[in-house]
Amino acid sequence: MGEGTLRLTVFVALFGALALAEATAPRRVRALPRRARWPANLGLSVLGALLVRLLLPTAAVGLAELARQRGWGLLHQLALPDWAAAAGAFLALDLLIYAQHRLFHAVPALWRLHRVHHSDLDFDVTTAVRFHPVEIFMSMLIKMGAVAALGAPPAAVVAFEITLNATAMFNHANLRLPAGVDRLLRLLLVTPDMHRVHHSVREDEMQRNFGFNVPWWDRLLGTYRAQPRDAHAQMRIGLETFREPASQRLGRLLLQPLAVAVAPGEATRGPQPPG
Repeated sequence: MGEGTLRLTVFVALFGALALAEATAPRRVRALPRRARWPANLGLSVLGALLVRLLLPTAAVGLAELARQRGWGLLHQLALPDWAAAAGAFLALDLLIYAQHRLFHAVPALWRLHRVHHSDLDFDVTTAVRFHPVEIFMSMLIKMGAVAALGAPPAAVVAFEITLNATAMFNHANLRLPAGVDRLLRLLLVTPDMHRVHHSVREDEMQRNFGFNVPWWDRLLGTYRAQPRDAHAQMRIGLETFREPASQRLGRLLLQPLAVAVAPGEATRGPQPPG
């Protein structure tokens, strides 16, 4: 099975499982019906994938293979066992995603792109793929630069991309987990309750819990918050602007980076970094 087929198979299987779990054990009552959000959220994902495929046909895995063949990158200069090189590359790429996420919150022009993700009025499995196509493209460029600089093994890059897609869908799921299970899981993984804090309209909460895969970077770098100020079932999700249902349509989301936001905390300057 090719890398692309494997990624698509895992995505479809996990998406279906989480969508079913959301229907069975939801954490929150939906603000909008699925039909008002899902076509646009999934449409953004498809357009982003097409843009990357059109402009960057080799993407990260292809570049990793080229780096392996030509000996590019830090890891090819170190005499590490294969498992250590793969583990190091995986963790380094995860730290990069954490740092990139903070960057897209801190830089006004990048925030205009990233706020498409945050302007979702609900928080469910499709929120995980709700990113502006330009942000998806830029994220792939950053990832490819890191892969080349590290000399990340191709297998580690495939494992990282599959894991990132899987954990992003899991930690955006509208899923009720027992409190004890959540406490144990968030020692190793970002859980839905942990990441939901980051989607609060409250700016001090939006500037916490940036991780997608592991929770360690937030804990180590001072951006961890265990719970929102309001209960998970009552907390307000999204941004104070772009709250009308029409703003959730695909065309409006594609044009949203051009719109001027006027709400405090998410104006054109973007949210301020924590601390």
